[in-house]
Amino acid sequence: MLAAMNHNLAAGLTILLVGVVIVVAIWEAIWKLIALWKSARNDQMAWFICLAIFNTAGILPILYILFFQRKANNQPV
Repeated sequence: MLAAMNHNLAAGLTILLVGVVIVVAIWEAIWKLIALWKSARNDQMAWFICLAIFNTAGILPILYILFFQRKANNQPV
């Protein structure tokens, strides 16, 4: 009986973990695509390469969008 409960618990946790990974992957992809597009439009090749290489669950793309992208008058922040 205890083995069956442990099996059900493990199956539930596995499903939960897979769901969390999928949500984090979608979150990362959205932020990464926005940041890559903005860095390409602003001719910031170094940022484009860093954003394309590193997977940081959306942290690096969000930092780029908030603090490091060029302003509308093409001046660095």
